[in-house]
Formats: sequence, structure tokens, C-alpha cells
Amino acid sequence: MKTGTPGKTTDLPVLLDIVPTAPVLRLRLWHGVALFGAVLLFSSIAGAQTGSTEASPIAVIIKWMPLLLSGFLFNLLLSVLSMALGTLLGLPLGLMQLSHLRPLRACAWAFTQFFRNAPWLVLLFFAMYLVPYQFQFGEMTIPFPDWIKAVIGFALPVMANVAEIVRGAVQSLPGGQWEAAESLAFTRRQTMWMIILPQCLQRMLPPWMNVYSIITMSTVLASIVGINEMLTLTAQVHNAEGGRPDLLAPLYGFALLCFFIYCYPINLWTVRLERRFHVKS
Repeated sequence: MKTGTPGKTTDLPVLLDIVPTAPVLRLRLWHGVALFGAVLLFSSIAGAQTGSTEASPIAVIIKWMPLLLSGFLFNLLLSVLSMALGTLLGLPLGLMQLSHLRPLRACAWAFTQFFRNAPWLVLLFFAMYLVPYQFQFGEMTIPFPDWIKAVIGFALPVMANVAEIVRGAVQSLPGGQWEAAESLAFTRRQTMWMIILPQCLQRMLPPWMNVYSIITMSTVLASIVGINEMLTLTAQVHNAEGGRPDLLAPLYGFALLCFFIYCYPINLWTVRLERRFHVKS
């Protein structure tokens, strides 16, 4: 018997206590578009009321849109390259944390924790100012541009987070998988690559996508070190338009809208995959 009200017991659903639930905010893409449209509308109305003859915020955004979108595409390029490099380095680092060799396991754990808990901006500064601008091999000089150093700076925290994702996914599998493979005379390496890791892909995919979404939004930090990504170009456009205060919200709102339109579907897809694969976040 279930308890309905104090002092009474009942099985009837209509007599059970109402359990208050927390409100869930369900955003859609049109919410972001509507918010950006409202910002543009109010900015245009404010400009019209002041009798200004300058170009409206909508006209300014349309004028500079190709340049701003080229900066946004550069943000995406930084995020994809950082994610690829971080994943390439994070996979062996995560496997080293599962090694039977205690010194190797301890070094991998310390390396992972250091880069996982370091501020991303500090890592970016280290990569920008400690990595040389060019490498000399005999008589050949290989330049090392700033955007490549930015990719390295963003790839370091990605590497640490991917390593933790790999370690957690492998350890989440039942121990019977290892025992069954051992009974079939599989070596530890064969068991890892042929049995364990293929099963871990589903568990690793949602958190991996979550890291990608975070690194995409974090690429705007590259503006601090002078990389010509979207936020840097937005500031340059604002200066080119005379630094008008009424353009601040529309220009940066356009940048916000671009990131929202790109990252929010990834977030929704991540949640769906977590539910489908029963991944605990």
C-alpha cells in the first residue's frame, strides 16, 4: 500500500500526493533566432528615435556578414583540428592509465590530471609563447604560424578529457568480458582492441561530442592572443563602423547566434545518444 495523505493509505493515483517537479527549460533553435531578431528590432527602433542617419544594425550585419562568417568558419576549423589532435593523443594516454605497470599508470594519471585541471586560457598562452615561431632543420626553415600553436593549446585539455573518457568507458564494462577473453586465450592487447574498445565506442561517443561542443565555444579565447577568429573580426568590424554603442549588442548577438545554431543541435544529439546508449552523465 502506498501512502497518499498523512494518516491515510491508498492505491488510487488521484489520491496520491502531487510531487512538485522542477521546471525544465526546453530551448529550440527558433528561440535563439527570435532573441536575435528582437535585439535587431529594438536597436533599429532606438536608432530611428534618435534621428540618426547612420546605417541600421541590420544593414551593418548584412554588409559585414561574409567577413564575420569567415571568422566563424575559422573557429570551426580550430575546433575540428584541436579535437582530432586531442583525440589522437588522448586515446593512448587513457589506455596507459589502465596499464599493469604501476609507474606508467601513475605517470599517465598525473599527466592527465595536470592538463585536465589547468585553465584552458593558461594552456593557450603557454602554447602561444613557448612554442617557437619556426623550426630550423639544416638549411630549411619551417614556419609555425600562430593558428597552429592555438590548435596545440586547445588540444592539450581535449587530450586529458578524452583520456578520462577512454579510461571510464573501459572500466565501466563488466569484468566478465576480460575473463571470457582470457578463457579463449586472447592476449591483453587482443582483448583490448578486439573486444573491449569496440564495445566502448557507444559509451565514449556522447561525452566525446560534449567535449567537442565545449571546445568549439572555447575557441573564442583565441581572440585574446590575436588570432583572427570571429570575435576578433567582430571587434574589428565594430571599430570600422566608428565604435557606435548601438552596434555592440547586434554584432556580438550575431556571433552568439552563430555558435548557438551550431552547438545546440550537437547538445541535443548528445542527450539523445546518452538516452539511447544508457550513458550516465
